[in-house]
Amino acid sequence: MATVTEKTIDIDQILKQKMGAKAKFVPGIFVSWLKKIVHQDKVNAFLWESRDKSGVEWLEECVRYLDMTLEIKGKENLPDPHDGRLYTFVSNHPLGGEDGVALGAIIGRHYEGRFRYLVNDLLMNLPGLAPVCIPINKTGSQSRNFPAMVQAGFQSDNHMLMFPAGLCSRKQNGIIRDLPWTKTFISKSVEYQRDVVPIHFSGQNSNFFYRLANFSDKHLKFNLAMLFLVDEMYKNVHKTFQVTIGEPIPWQTFDKSKSPMEWAQFVKDRVYSLPSHKQP
Repeated sequence: MATVTEKTIDIDQILKQKMGAKAKFVPGIFVSWLKKIVHQDKVNAFLWESRDKSGVEWLEECVRYLDMTLEIKGKENLPDPHDGRLYTFVSNHPLGGEDGVALGAIIGRHYEGRFRYLVNDLLMNLPGLAPVCIPINKTGSQSRNFPAMVQAGFQSDNHMLMFPAGLCSRKQNGIIRDLPWTKTFISKSVEYQRDVVPIHFSGQNSNFFYRLANFSDKHLKFNLAMLFLVDEMYKNVHKTFQVTIGEPIPWQTFDKSKSPMEWAQFVKDRVYSLPSHKQP
């Protein structure tokens, strides 16, 4: 696990890790811009100040730092933490940062830290987050290890928190909605007999972000918009978000009458039909 220093997030080092010897060819002006857009100094200051916290405590500290107000509906639908069962929690992914932090804080507190995220490996640079993560390398050749990492998570004695879209929501035809959900959470929940708890999280990023994301998705081979997620996070400070927790869906629901992809769409539709959902 990474340790906290006064420069935990170091763009120069990350570029070297990702690009090796080619990193020296990246123009200095681009590196400076990158440090600004990921708020390197501001993020490092927070990580240093919160270095004594990890896991759920660190997530709760993030919620305080971002001054998020969370209005939770349907908390009674969270299964009893002492019922001896394990669950898969799935949510839409409107923001790409705060939503993950907030849901981790809520679920982590309710289940005394017994949950795990599947996150991309860039987030493993956040030491406070590492104890509750199963890392996924989505930026390099190790992405082929994804099935093994998912398997490890579902075999563990932890609840799973997943964002089946993988990427944060996009704005298409004026509507902000997740990209298609992958089927992994369906097949693994059936295999390990975990009921699925649907969650809807409100909120949206800036119009600039959606324009950039749509351009990136269509014309580039890498997710340029992801670089701006920290910037979007700081645009969303001091805001109120509605979190709506739906009733658990028994794993037996996901039978052969639909394909796993169709069942994933079924759960996604359920999430977007939860009472608090208002289209921005």
